[in-house]
Amino acid sequence: MNVTDFNFELPQELIAQDPLEDRAASRLLVLNKETGNISHRHFRDIRQYLKKGDCLVINDTKVIPARLIGHKVGTDAKIEVLLLKRKSDNVWETLVKPGKKMKEGAEVSFGDGLLKGTVVGVVDEGNRLIQFEYDGIFEEILDQLGQMPLPPYITHQLKDKNRYQTVYAKHDGSAAAPTAGLHFTQELLQEIQDMGVTIAHVTLHVGLGTFRPVKVDTIEEHHMHSEFYVVEEEEAKKINDTKKNGGRVICVGTTSCRTLESATGEDGILKAGSGWTDIFIYPGYRFKILDCLITNFHLPESTLVMLVSALAGREHILNAYQEAIKERYRFFSFGDAMFITNDPV
Repeated sequence: MNVTDFNFELPQELIAQDPLEDRAASRLLVLNKETGNISHRHFRDIRQYLKKGDCLVINDTKVIPARLIGHKVGTDAKIEVLLLKRKSDNVWETLVKPGKKMKEGAEVSFGDGLLKGTVVGVVDEGNRLIQFEYDGIFEEILDQLGQMPLPPYITHQLKDKNRYQTVYAKHDGSAAAPTAGLHFTQELLQEIQDMGVTIAHVTLHVGLGTFRPVKVDTIEEHHMHSEFYVVEEEEAKKINDTKKNGGRVICVGTTSCRTLESATGEDGILKAGSGWTDIFIYPGYRFKILDCLITNFHLPESTLVMLVSALAGREHILNAYQEAIKERYRFFSFGDAMFITNDPV
């Protein structure tokens, strides 16, 4: 299957640059995955498509302010460091720009020396291992010096860092937000629970691999970067009980989807535990536990548009995207949402 099969033309002005003031006011395109039928709603209307006995699965990862701007010790050259994965207490795998200036042994200083780093190794695709030195608590220093690692298509920094977090963000570790969850407010979640819908939490720390362009011609050749996930015993039970009782498992975002599909056996039972996943879901994949998906609109030729195509079919998805473009929906991280369902719409 060719990567170009998942291409579409998106007008630049439809890329959302800022979040809406009211999280739940974004638009919602509802797509029936069997028929391709579409309806246009607002996100808070999601309640009308959920039923008592369903289980909504949310990813409670928290984005860390992982973008650091410093200078190379000895030359004062500007260096940008993006934290990707914590390898040990003080060593992180990072993306460094410009990488060629930061060979092994090179040092970088942030915040007038409040935080210092030394390149101690070079790994996959030129990522640097950096060992950090500091006095105090790393997370507090990061909060002081770091910026939110917004995607490259967002052209300015956020005034309020919390707008790139879900209202239920809990466990530090992501280099990017699970953006489908940005549409929920605490009030909306409470209303959904009051309807008799179970809410289950999983954690997947989103790495940049999810957003990296696919650089091969055929999708089968693409290899995903691995990301760390956790499924607690109590949350696995909620999800398994929902399936057992005939309810639907509805994932909020592709990250929740990949967590569940990684941790579910061929018998359709979700197993509690933690680990690393590099699951790549594209058309032809048979879903083991997920029934429906709440998601944002994704980049052309991305692994995420391939994932939603696996659930609803490439033709239905590309047709829905064309409809969203025609109706002037807002795209990507701060954009509008889609609900892929098995119900009539």
